[in-house]
Order: sequence, then structure tokens, then C-alpha cells
Amino acid sequence: MTKLSFAAHPFLLGFDQLERLVERTAKAGGDGYPPYNIEQSSADAFRITLAVAGFAEADLAIALEDRQLVIRGRQGEDDGGRVFLHRGIAARAFQRSFVLAEGVEVAAAALENGLLHIDLRRAQPEPVVRNIPITRG
Repeated sequence: MTKLSFAAHPFLLGFDQLERLVERTAKAGGDGYPPYNIEQSSADAFRITLAVAGFAEADLAIALEDRQLVIRGRQGEDDGGRVFLHRGIAARAFQRSFVLAEGVEVAAAALENGLLHIDLRRAQPEPVVRNIPITRG
């Protein structure tokens, strides 16, 4: 018995890339650091909030790579000869990725009180209706 994927359905033409996006997202699950929230602030707006305590603005980078929002954090080595009796605040590097749908854009990013907020919005596409002429072959 062969496995039929949703992109192989005869009425769904050109959706093979969507299936690859789903597979890529499943592989990018990774660990739970840093923790994050995703909120829907309106019908066409979202906010991703990452808890990045201890990271300065210069320690963080946000990039769009092939419809994928990638947030990276790397803190400099600044122990200054300190001796920790307990170190419970994570200071490790991280990379967190989110696959964005077609038409979703990054509107803004802000760092406040140890939280990195990334605002996303979905652009409203213009409806496209086009008549296709029929020619004789």
C-alpha cells in the first residue's frame, strides 16, 4: 500500500512545496529554549514574543531566509572572574525558526523587559480574475 500525500491529490496542483515546508517545520522543532508565545492581535496581525532574559539588543539577530523567520541569540563570554554557586539563568546561544505563509511580513521588532516582540502582518492580496483566451492548435 502506497502512502498518498495531500500534495499528490489531483485537485491540488503546485502544492508540493507546501509539503516540503511542513516537513522542514517538523524537523526544526528542537528544544524549548527560549520559551515563546504566539498571539493573534487582529485578523491579519500576529505577535511572536520570545523570553530572552540577559540578551542585549546586540546579542540578537532576526533574519528572513526563504520565507522562514530565523531568530538567533549569542551572548558574549563575560564571566569577569565570577564564581557561580548556582547558575540557573541560561546564557547559551539559540536559534528559533518560524515558517511564514506567503504574504506574511515582519512589521516590527522590539526588545523590552527581557522580551523580544516580533510583529507580523498579513498583506491583503488583490483578487485576481483573468480570462484565458482559447486558441486553435
